[in-house]
Amino acid sequence: MTSRYLAIASDTTKLFAARDTHAVEVAVLQPADPFLDMAGEDLRRRIFLTESETGQTLCLRPEFTIPVCLDHIASQAGTPRRYSYLGEVFRQRREGGNEFFQAGIEDLGDRDTAAADARSLADAHTLLSLVLPGRELAVTLGDQTIFEAVLAALGLPRGWRMRLARAFGSAPMLEAALADLANPPRNSQLAGAVAALVLDGDLDGLSAHVAGGMEEAGLSATAGRSPSEIARRLIEKAELRSVRLSNEAFAALKSFLAIDVPLDSAAGALESFAIDAGLSLGAALENFAARAAAIESLGLPMSEISYDAAFGRPLDYYTGLVFEIAAQDGDRPLAGGGRYDRLLTLLGAKTPIPGVGFSVWLDRIEALRETAP
Repeated sequence: MTSRYLAIASDTTKLFAARDTHAVEVAVLQPADPFLDMAGEDLRRRIFLTESETGQTLCLRPEFTIPVCLDHIASQAGTPRRYSYLGEVFRQRREGGNEFFQAGIEDLGDRDTAAADARSLADAHTLLSLVLPGRELAVTLGDQTIFEAVLAALGLPRGWRMRLARAFGSAPMLEAALADLANPPRNSQLAGAVAALVLDGDLDGLSAHVAGGMEEAGLSATAGRSPSEIARRLIEKAELRSVRLSNEAFAALKSFLAIDVPLDSAAGALESFAIDAGLSLGAALENFAARAAAIESLGLPMSEISYDAAFGRPLDYYTGLVFEIAAQDGDRPLAGGGRYDRLLTLLGAKTPIPGVGFSVWLDRIEALRETAP
Protein backbone atom coordinates (compact mmCIF):
# COMPACT_ATOMS: atom_id res chain seq x y z
CA MET A 1 0.00 0.00 0.00
CA THR A 2 1.58 3.28 -1.10
CA SER A 3 1.63 6.20 1.34
CA ARG A 4 -0.85 8.28 -0.65
CA TYR A 5 -3.59 5.72 0.02
CA LEU A 6 -2.96 5.41 3.77
CA ALA A 7 -5.74 7.79 4.84
CA ILE A 8 -8.28 6.09 2.57
CA ALA A 9 -7.12 2.64 3.69
CA SER A 10 -7.47 3.50 7.37
CA ASP A 11 -11.01 4.83 6.96
CA THR A 12 -11.92 1.86 4.76
CA THR A 13 -10.70 -0.86 7.10
CA LYS A 14 -12.42 0.82 10.07
CA LEU A 15 -15.72 0.83 8.17
CA PHE A 16 -15.27 -2.80 7.15
CA ALA A 17 -14.68 -3.80 10.76
CA ALA A 18 -17.79 -1.91 11.84
CA ARG A 19 -19.76 -3.80 9.19
CA ASP A 20 -18.85 -7.16 10.78
CA THR A 21 -16.79 -8.43 7.84
CA HIS A 22 -13.98 -10.96 7.78
CA ALA A 23 -10.85 -9.38 6.32
CA VAL A 24 -9.37 -11.72 3.71
CA GLU A 25 -6.23 -11.82 1.60
CA VAL A 26 -6.09 -13.81 -1.63
CA ALA A 27 -3.07 -14.77 -3.73
CA VAL A 28 -1.89 -12.40 -6.46
CA LEU A 29 -1.39 -15.33 -8.85
CA GLN A 30 -4.71 -16.98 -9.65
CA PRO A 31 -5.85 -19.82 -11.94
CA ALA A 32 -6.88 -18.10 -15.16
CA ASP A 33 -9.74 -20.38 -16.25
CA PRO A 34 -12.42 -19.04 -13.88
CA PHE A 35 -11.81 -15.50 -15.16
CA LEU A 36 -11.64 -16.59 -18.80
CA ASP A 37 -14.85 -18.62 -18.44
CA MET A 38 -16.97 -16.34 -16.25
CA ALA A 39 -15.69 -12.78 -16.11
CA GLY A 40 -16.82 -11.52 -19.53
CA GLU A 41 -15.16 -10.41 -22.74
CA ASP A 42 -14.26 -6.92 -21.49
CA LEU A 43 -12.15 -8.28 -18.62
CA ARG A 44 -10.81 -11.30 -20.53
CA ARG A 45 -8.95 -9.16 -23.04
CA ARG A 46 -7.31 -7.09 -20.29
CA ILE A 47 -5.98 -9.90 -18.09
CA PHE A 48 -2.22 -10.46 -17.66
CA LEU A 49 -1.64 -14.16 -18.33
CA THR A 50 1.32 -16.34 -17.38
CA GLU A 51 2.05 -20.05 -16.98
CA SER A 52 3.22 -22.22 -14.10
CA GLU A 53 6.09 -24.69 -14.30
CA THR A 54 3.53 -27.46 -14.76
CA GLY A 55 1.87 -25.70 -17.68
CA GLN A 56 -1.18 -24.40 -15.80
CA THR A 57 -2.46 -21.08 -17.15
CA LEU A 58 -2.33 -18.43 -14.43
CA CYS A 59 -3.07 -14.74 -14.29
CA LEU A 60 -2.32 -11.77 -12.11
CA ARG A 61 -5.37 -11.08 -9.94
CA PRO A 62 -7.64 -8.89 -12.12
CA GLU A 63 -10.42 -8.52 -9.53
CA PHE A 64 -11.40 -9.90 -6.12
CA THR A 65 -14.87 -11.43 -6.41
CA ILE A 66 -13.86 -14.72 -8.02
CA PRO A 67 -10.79 -15.30 -5.76
CA VAL A 68 -12.80 -14.53 -2.61
CA CYS A 69 -15.51 -16.97 -3.70
CA LEU A 70 -12.92 -19.66 -4.50
CA ASP A 71 -11.34 -19.20 -1.07
CA HIS A 72 -14.74 -19.41 0.60
CA ILE A 73 -15.49 -22.70 -1.15
CA ALA A 74 -12.06 -24.12 -0.27
CA SER A 75 -12.41 -23.13 3.41
CA GLN A 76 -15.87 -24.73 3.66
CA ALA A 77 -16.91 -21.81 5.84
CA GLY A 78 -20.53 -21.45 6.83
CA THR A 79 -22.90 -18.78 5.57
CA PRO A 80 -24.09 -16.10 5.73
CA ARG A 81 -20.64 -14.59 5.82
CA ARG A 82 -19.27 -11.22 4.78
CA TYR A 83 -15.71 -10.81 3.45
CA SER A 84 -13.78 -7.57 3.01
CA TYR A 85 -10.56 -6.95 1.12
CA LEU A 86 -8.12 -4.22 0.18
CA GLY A 87 -5.30 -4.86 -2.25
CA GLU A 88 -3.86 -4.52 -5.72
CA VAL A 89 -5.44 -5.78 -8.92
CA PHE A 90 -3.75 -6.00 -12.28
CA ARG A 91 -5.36 -5.38 -15.65
CA GLN A 92 -4.81 -3.30 -18.74
CA ARG A 93 -6.63 0.00 -18.68
CA ARG A 94 -7.21 2.65 -21.30
CA GLU A 95 -6.28 5.31 -18.76
CA GLY A 96 -4.42 5.11 -15.48
CA GLY A 97 -1.93 2.49 -14.37
CA ASN A 98 -2.25 -1.24 -14.96
CA GLU A 99 -1.70 -1.90 -11.23
CA PHE A 100 -4.17 -0.24 -8.88
CA PHE A 101 -5.81 -0.76 -5.51
CA GLN A 102 -9.38 -1.87 -4.90
CA ALA A 103 -11.36 -2.44 -1.72
CA GLY A 104 -14.75 -4.03 -1.26
CA ILE A 105 -17.14 -6.40 0.46
CA GLU A 106 -18.49 -9.74 -0.77
CA ASP A 107 -21.70 -10.78 1.02
CA LEU A 108 -22.30 -14.53 0.69
CA GLY A 109 -25.21 -16.71 1.71
CA ASP A 110 -27.87 -14.21 2.82
CA ARG A 111 -31.21 -15.54 1.50
CA ASP A 112 -32.93 -12.17 1.97
CA THR A 113 -31.73 -10.83 -1.36
CA ALA A 114 -33.56 -7.50 -1.14
CA ALA A 115 -31.94 -6.71 2.22
CA ALA A 116 -28.50 -7.93 1.10
CA ASP A 117 -28.67 -5.91 -2.13
CA ALA A 118 -29.66 -2.79 -0.23
CA ARG A 119 -26.90 -3.33 2.35
CA SER A 120 -24.26 -3.71 -0.38
CA LEU A 121 -25.31 -0.49 -2.09
CA ALA A 122 -25.52 1.32 1.26
CA ASP A 123 -22.05 0.14 2.33
CA ALA A 124 -20.52 1.31 -0.96
CA HIS A 125 -22.27 4.67 -0.67
CA THR A 126 -21.25 5.09 2.98
CA LEU A 127 -17.62 4.31 2.17
CA LEU A 128 -17.48 6.89 -0.62
CA SER A 129 -19.22 9.49 1.55
CA LEU A 130 -16.65 8.80 4.28
CA VAL A 131 -13.55 9.21 2.09
CA LEU A 132 -15.01 11.99 -0.08
CA PRO A 133 -16.75 14.23 2.48
CA GLY A 134 -18.99 16.86 0.94
CA ARG A 135 -18.81 15.36 -2.55
CA GLU A 136 -22.20 14.80 -4.18
CA LEU A 137 -22.62 11.25 -5.49
CA ALA A 138 -24.76 9.78 -8.27
CA VAL A 139 -25.90 6.14 -8.25
CA THR A 140 -26.96 4.27 -11.38
CA LEU A 141 -28.80 1.01 -10.82
CA GLY A 142 -29.76 -1.75 -13.27
CA ASP A 143 -31.29 -5.20 -12.98
CA GLN A 144 -30.33 -8.22 -15.07
CA THR A 145 -33.32 -10.19 -13.74
CA ILE A 146 -35.84 -7.59 -14.93
CA PHE A 147 -34.17 -7.49 -18.35
CA GLU A 148 -34.29 -11.27 -18.69
CA ALA A 149 -37.92 -11.32 -17.50
CA VAL A 150 -38.86 -8.90 -20.28
CA LEU A 151 -37.07 -11.05 -22.87
CA ALA A 152 -38.90 -14.16 -21.66
CA ALA A 153 -42.27 -12.39 -21.56
CA LEU A 154 -41.75 -11.27 -25.15
CA GLY A 155 -41.45 -14.94 -26.14
CA LEU A 156 -37.87 -14.76 -27.39
CA PRO A 157 -36.28 -18.20 -27.88
CA ARG A 158 -33.48 -19.28 -25.56
CA GLY A 159 -30.69 -18.53 -28.03
CA TRP A 160 -31.76 -14.91 -28.38
CA ARG A 161 -32.31 -14.50 -24.65
CA MET A 162 -28.78 -15.78 -24.03
CA ARG A 163 -27.23 -13.47 -26.62
CA LEU A 164 -29.03 -10.39 -25.33
CA ALA A 165 -28.26 -11.30 -21.71
CA ARG A 166 -24.55 -11.58 -22.61
CA ALA A 167 -24.74 -8.16 -24.29
CA PHE A 168 -26.34 -6.51 -21.24
CA GLY A 169 -23.77 -4.10 -19.86
CA SER A 170 -22.11 -3.37 -23.20
CA ALA A 171 -23.92 -0.71 -25.22
CA PRO A 172 -22.19 -1.61 -28.53
CA MET A 173 -22.93 -5.34 -28.13
CA LEU A 174 -26.54 -4.68 -27.17
CA GLU A 175 -26.99 -2.30 -30.10
CA ALA A 176 -25.54 -4.87 -32.52
CA ALA A 177 -27.75 -7.64 -31.12
CA LEU A 178 -30.88 -5.49 -31.43
CA ALA A 179 -29.96 -4.61 -35.01
CA ASP A 180 -29.65 -8.31 -35.86
CA LEU A 181 -32.93 -9.01 -34.08
CA ALA A 182 -34.70 -6.37 -36.14
CA ASN A 183 -33.10 -7.53 -39.41
CA PRO A 184 -31.69 -11.06 -39.08
CA PRO A 185 -28.52 -11.67 -41.17
CA ARG A 186 -28.90 -13.97 -44.13
CA ASN A 187 -27.90 -17.60 -43.68
CA SER A 188 -24.24 -18.29 -44.30
CA GLN A 189 -23.31 -21.17 -46.56
CA LEU A 190 -22.41 -24.35 -44.71
CA ALA A 191 -21.11 -27.59 -46.17
CA GLY A 192 -23.80 -30.20 -46.77
CA ALA A 193 -23.02 -32.52 -43.85
CA VAL A 194 -22.58 -29.62 -41.42
CA ALA A 195 -25.74 -27.90 -42.68
CA ALA A 196 -27.82 -31.03 -42.08
CA LEU A 197 -26.46 -31.49 -38.55
CA VAL A 198 -27.06 -27.81 -37.75
CA LEU A 199 -30.58 -27.97 -39.15
CA ASP A 200 -31.35 -31.03 -37.01
CA GLY A 201 -29.81 -29.42 -33.93
CA ASP A 202 -27.67 -32.54 -33.48
CA LEU A 203 -25.10 -31.24 -30.98
CA ASP A 204 -23.36 -34.60 -30.41
CA GLY A 205 -23.15 -35.43 -34.11
CA LEU A 206 -21.93 -31.94 -35.02
CA SER A 207 -19.35 -31.97 -32.20
CA ALA A 208 -17.97 -35.29 -33.50
CA HIS A 209 -17.88 -33.91 -37.05
CA VAL A 210 -16.01 -30.76 -35.93
CA ALA A 211 -13.57 -32.83 -33.85
CA GLY A 212 -12.83 -35.02 -36.88
CA GLY A 213 -12.20 -31.98 -39.05
CA MET A 214 -9.88 -30.46 -36.48
CA GLU A 215 -7.94 -33.71 -36.21
CA GLU A 216 -7.54 -33.92 -39.99
CA ALA A 217 -6.30 -30.33 -40.05
CA GLY A 218 -3.82 -31.03 -37.23
CA LEU A 219 -5.51 -28.62 -34.84
CA SER A 220 -5.46 -29.26 -31.10
CA ALA A 221 -8.86 -29.38 -29.45
CA THR A 222 -7.37 -27.54 -26.46
CA ALA A 223 -5.82 -24.71 -28.50
CA GLY A 224 -9.03 -22.67 -28.57
CA ARG A 225 -12.71 -23.41 -28.50
CA SER A 226 -13.59 -27.07 -28.03
CA PRO A 227 -15.51 -28.98 -30.74
CA SER A 228 -18.64 -28.93 -28.57
CA GLU A 229 -18.37 -25.16 -28.09
CA ILE A 230 -17.97 -24.64 -31.84
CA ALA A 231 -20.93 -26.94 -32.54
CA ARG A 232 -23.12 -25.21 -29.95
CA ARG A 233 -22.27 -21.82 -31.43
CA LEU A 234 -23.11 -22.95 -34.98
CA ILE A 235 -26.49 -24.26 -33.87
CA GLU A 236 -27.16 -21.13 -31.85
CA LYS A 237 -26.33 -18.89 -34.83
CA ALA A 238 -28.73 -20.86 -37.02
CA GLU A 239 -31.47 -20.48 -34.40
CA LEU A 240 -30.82 -16.75 -34.13
CA ARG A 241 -31.05 -16.31 -37.90
CA SER A 242 -34.43 -18.05 -37.94
CA VAL A 243 -36.11 -15.53 -35.61
CA ARG A 244 -37.48 -12.10 -36.40
CA LEU A 245 -39.25 -10.25 -33.61
CA SER A 246 -42.63 -8.72 -34.45
CA ASN A 247 -42.77 -4.93 -34.80
CA GLU A 248 -44.94 -4.73 -31.66
CA ALA A 249 -42.56 -6.85 -29.57
CA PHE A 250 -39.51 -5.00 -30.86
CA ALA A 251 -41.13 -1.65 -30.02
CA ALA A 252 -41.90 -2.95 -26.51
CA LEU A 253 -38.28 -3.98 -26.00
CA LYS A 254 -37.03 -0.58 -27.16
CA SER A 255 -39.57 1.11 -24.88
CA PHE A 256 -38.32 -0.91 -21.91
CA LEU A 257 -34.68 -0.09 -22.59
CA ALA A 258 -35.55 3.62 -22.71
CA ILE A 259 -36.77 3.63 -19.07
CA ASP A 260 -34.48 5.88 -17.00
CA VAL A 261 -36.15 7.22 -13.86
CA PRO A 262 -35.45 7.96 -10.19
CA LEU A 263 -35.47 4.76 -8.14
CA ASP A 264 -38.44 5.82 -6.02
CA SER A 265 -40.64 5.84 -9.16
CA ALA A 266 -38.97 2.92 -10.96
CA ALA A 267 -41.30 0.13 -9.77
CA GLY A 268 -44.29 2.16 -10.93
CA ALA A 269 -42.65 2.87 -14.29
CA LEU A 270 -41.95 -0.84 -14.80
CA GLU A 271 -45.50 -1.78 -13.82
CA SER A 272 -46.92 0.77 -16.29
CA PHE A 273 -44.62 -0.52 -19.03
CA ALA A 274 -45.71 -4.12 -18.39
CA ILE A 275 -49.41 -3.17 -18.52
CA ASP A 276 -49.00 -1.14 -21.71
CA ALA A 277 -47.02 -3.95 -23.38
CA GLY A 278 -49.36 -6.68 -22.14
CA LEU A 279 -46.52 -8.47 -20.35
CA SER A 280 -46.26 -10.14 -16.95
CA LEU A 281 -42.95 -9.61 -15.12
CA GLY A 282 -44.10 -11.61 -12.09
CA ALA A 283 -41.62 -12.24 -9.29
CA ALA A 284 -38.91 -10.15 -10.96
CA LEU A 285 -40.98 -6.99 -10.49
CA GLU A 286 -42.00 -7.95 -6.93
CA ASN A 287 -38.33 -8.48 -5.99
CA PHE A 288 -37.38 -5.17 -7.63
CA ALA A 289 -39.99 -3.31 -5.57
CA ALA A 290 -38.88 -5.07 -2.36
CA ARG A 291 -35.27 -4.05 -2.99
CA ALA A 292 -36.22 -0.42 -3.68
CA ALA A 293 -38.13 -0.36 -0.39
CA ALA A 294 -35.14 -1.89 1.45
CA ILE A 295 -32.80 0.73 -0.04
CA GLU A 296 -35.10 3.55 1.06
CA SER A 297 -35.40 2.04 4.56
CA LEU A 298 -31.61 2.32 5.00
CA GLY A 299 -31.85 6.08 4.56
CA LEU A 300 -30.05 6.33 1.23
CA PRO A 301 -30.73 9.58 -0.66
CA MET A 302 -33.27 8.33 -3.23
CA SER A 303 -32.85 11.52 -5.28
CA GLU A 304 -29.26 10.46 -6.03
CA ILE A 305 -30.25 6.98 -7.29
CA SER A 306 -31.55 6.40 -10.81
CA TYR A 307 -32.79 3.20 -12.42
CA ASP A 308 -31.65 2.78 -16.03
CA ALA A 309 -33.27 -0.27 -17.66
CA ALA A 310 -30.42 -0.54 -20.19
CA PHE A 311 -27.66 -0.31 -17.58
CA GLY A 312 -25.50 -3.33 -16.91
CA ARG A 313 -21.90 -4.03 -15.97
CA PRO A 314 -19.50 -5.90 -18.30
CA LEU A 315 -19.00 -9.01 -16.15
CA ASP A 316 -20.76 -12.20 -17.20
CA TYR A 317 -21.38 -13.52 -13.70
CA TYR A 318 -23.99 -10.93 -12.67
CA THR A 319 -27.54 -12.26 -12.24
CA GLY A 320 -29.61 -9.46 -10.71
CA LEU A 321 -28.83 -6.06 -9.23
CA VAL A 322 -25.96 -4.12 -10.82
CA PHE A 323 -24.88 -0.62 -9.77
CA GLU A 324 -22.20 2.02 -10.09
CA ILE A 325 -21.55 5.14 -8.03
CA ALA A 326 -19.75 8.18 -9.43
CA ALA A 327 -19.16 11.74 -8.38
CA GLN A 328 -22.10 13.89 -9.46
CA ASP A 329 -19.81 15.81 -11.80
CA GLY A 330 -17.61 12.81 -12.76
CA ASP A 331 -17.65 10.48 -15.74
CA ARG A 332 -15.90 7.42 -14.21
CA PRO A 333 -17.35 5.09 -11.59
CA LEU A 334 -15.79 5.18 -8.14
CA ALA A 335 -17.59 2.01 -7.05
CA GLY A 336 -19.36 -0.81 -8.82
CA GLY A 337 -21.06 -4.01 -7.81
CA GLY A 338 -23.94 -6.41 -8.18
CA ARG A 339 -25.53 -9.79 -7.47
CA TYR A 340 -24.00 -13.08 -8.67
CA ASP A 341 -26.19 -15.96 -7.47
CA ARG A 342 -24.87 -18.57 -9.92
CA LEU A 343 -21.16 -17.85 -9.57
CA LEU A 344 -20.29 -20.01 -6.55
CA THR A 345 -22.03 -23.06 -8.01
CA LEU A 346 -20.09 -22.58 -11.25
CA LEU A 347 -16.88 -22.33 -9.21
CA GLY A 348 -17.57 -25.66 -7.50
CA ALA A 349 -19.82 -25.04 -4.49
CA LYS A 350 -21.86 -28.16 -3.75
CA THR A 351 -25.01 -26.16 -2.92
CA PRO A 352 -26.20 -22.82 -4.35
CA ILE A 353 -24.89 -19.81 -2.41
CA PRO A 354 -26.34 -16.37 -3.23
CA GLY A 355 -23.86 -13.52 -3.37
CA VAL A 356 -23.67 -9.77 -3.82
CA GLY A 357 -20.73 -7.40 -3.52
CA PHE A 358 -18.98 -4.21 -4.56
CA SER A 359 -15.53 -2.78 -5.21
CA VAL A 360 -14.20 0.78 -5.00
CA TRP A 361 -11.31 2.21 -7.03
CA LEU A 362 -8.85 3.85 -4.63
CA ASP A 363 -6.84 5.65 -7.32
CA ARG A 364 -9.94 7.41 -8.65
CA ILE A 365 -10.97 8.36 -5.12
CA GLU A 366 -7.52 9.75 -4.39
CA ALA A 367 -7.59 11.82 -7.60
CA LEU A 368 -10.83 13.45 -6.44
CA ARG A 369 -9.45 14.03 -2.95
CA GLU A 370 -6.50 15.88 -4.48
CA THR A 371 -8.82 18.19 -6.43
CA ALA A 372 -11.21 18.83 -3.55
CA PRO A 373 -11.82 22.54 -2.93
